Amino acid sequence: MEKDSTYQDYEAFLLLTEGAEAELVEKKSRFIATVRPVASETEAEAFIEEMKKKYYDARHNCSAFVIGNRAQVTRSSDDGEPGGTAGRPMLEVLLGSGIRNVAVVVTRYFGGTLLGTGGLVRAYTGVVKEALEKCVAVRQQFGVRFTVRTDYNSVGKIQYLLAGSNVKMEDSVYEADVVLTVTAPIEVYGRLCKEMTEATSGRAQITELSRLYFSM
Repeated sequence: MEKDSTYQDYEAFLLLTEGAEAELVEKKSRFIATVRPVASETEAEAFIEEMKKKYYDARHNCSAFVIGNRAQVTRSSDDGEPGGTAGRPMLEVLLGSGIRNVAVVVTRYFGGTLLGTGGLVRAYTGVVKEALEKCVAVRQQFGVRFTVRTDYNSVGKIQYLLAGSNVKMEDSVYEADVVLTVTAPIEVYGRLCKEMTEATSGRAQITELSRLYFSM
């Protein structure tokens, strides 16, 4: 089935698989960004509390997180910094990165010199960007997992069509018939089904197994 309004909410996104840290010093103030993958709001809040305990002697532990493939849940905190100078700018960096299910805490040790509103925003966003550059993320795309059952003479045609759409097989079983297990992006699934049916004169039996996000 072709991509339509039913699937417009299932846009591709980046999923964090490995967090990272970064540090920045601005006018003797030390900013430490810690980024971590989180699966829920509860997990994000626990991570924030963990960082506050770890850096209990810091002046501020500002935070932001994004949960859900469409950023359904977002939160941010300035933790005592002037309103809008830390948490919200940090959140905007996370949203702009396209990474989801991610949380960041930026710890600040005050260096004795006021940075001003602009200086704070630049410092907090800058150290978050540095940390994100060190992270590992994988692209997640919405698709369909299905099987194709066909005869031996048609396998080559099926494989040719899959390769032409840059779709890889997950598994293949060669018995009386050949059964291929495939996951394809939703936007190419309908076209692939039609092409495989036509190429095999209807001998390809396609069975949809599930609709899911998968790593590209």
